[in-house]
Amino acid sequence: MNKKTIKDINLTNKAVVARMEYNVPLEKKQGKLVIADDTRIRQSLPTLLYILKQKPKRLVIIAHLGQPQKDGDPDFSLKPVAEFLTRELGQAVVLVPNYLRKKDQEQILSKTHGEIMLLENIRYHKEEELNNRIFSAELAHLGDIFVNDAFGACHRAHASVVGIAEFLPAVAGFLLEKEITMIGDTLENPQSPFVVILGGAKATTKIPMIERLMTKADYMLLGGGVANTFLKAFGYKVGRSVYSKESLRLAQNLIWKATRVNTKLFLPSDVVVGSYVAGKKEGVVTVDQIPMQLQALDIGPQTIKDFCEVIAQAKTIIWNGPVGANEAKAFTKGTEAIYHAIVANKHAVDIVGGGDTLSSIKGHDHLQNISHISTGGGAMLEYIEKGSLPGIDVLQNK
Repeated sequence: MNKKTIKDINLTNKAVVARMEYNVPLEKKQGKLVIADDTRIRQSLPTLLYILKQKPKRLVIIAHLGQPQKDGDPDFSLKPVAEFLTRELGQAVVLVPNYLRKKDQEQILSKTHGEIMLLENIRYHKEEELNNRIFSAELAHLGDIFVNDAFGACHRAHASVVGIAEFLPAVAGFLLEKEITMIGDTLENPQSPFVVILGGAKATTKIPMIERLMTKADYMLLGGGVANTFLKAFGYKVGRSVYSKESLRLAQNLIWKATRVNTKLFLPSDVVVGSYVAGKKEGVVTVDQIPMQLQALDIGPQTIKDFCEVIAQAKTIIWNGPVGANEAKAFTKGTEAIYHAIVANKHAVDIVGGGDTLSSIKGHDHLQNISHISTGGGAMLEYIEKGSLPGIDVLQNK
């Protein structure tokens, strides 16, 4: 990697501003919001611990959570994250609700003995997504050095990702370095057979990646809304299934292209049908028999068998997106089977990414079982498609 990291810069007695990827799922337990999946936070700990070991003047952490529609919406507060970090780091992590007023900034600037502060959800401020230059400068005023470890936000040209780097020397944290290296090296020199598994509901964002990978992958296994779009493009009737109308023409072109390259395109041969709203399974049908009033909500048993046989032979695997509507338990069997097939293959380098993918396999010890869990969903897709991201471009070169 030709970008500087935290090991290439002196952090001792410096005020460090660190952008982290803490866009984690929350759930209510006994009336309190708690973290449902802490994978992304745990992956940031090596960077935070390294920074603290260098004895900085202070550490100011910036992160976002969800897409709050109004300032200060308590459902999107980073309070559970501050509590989690306090436990894991063994040091108080103070949540700072206000950090733009002069007196609030003065209070932050007065901390010079290694204190840790987490700024409240950066997306409470509309200036963040507008990449407002004044807002970027105010964030930069809190530190001497900017560390970006939020790969999942690097495809956004936002103030806390791109704008702040105009005012501070910007370097990568360990996780961002790992993301760039793992994904970059895997795409540059994948071991064959190279298997790509794509699912999820957002076919529009996934299908362009298929075109990029089609010259590299040996097999492409499609599920979810991505598969529904291709089935529709093939001429199948998909009932009320989720698919991308605007991507149909591109899907048709890719079907034609797949016949002229070595990539084998695998679509479901059977699907689980039912009602997403009711969370109810009605049965399993072949893809030419999907009822008009129902939806394809998971891959069927024959497709699971076929997909798992391909995965078992793989030497390189990239997986982005569940192959079923995993919010409902009735439609999780396909995604569970994909996960276990990947884990069972001990010879493959595997990269799994996407918030919906991580949510669908929560409860598994996947940090131990998968070669690399990418913190980026859209960022991972865009990095694969384009080879770089705005948040990476602004980092200092070595």
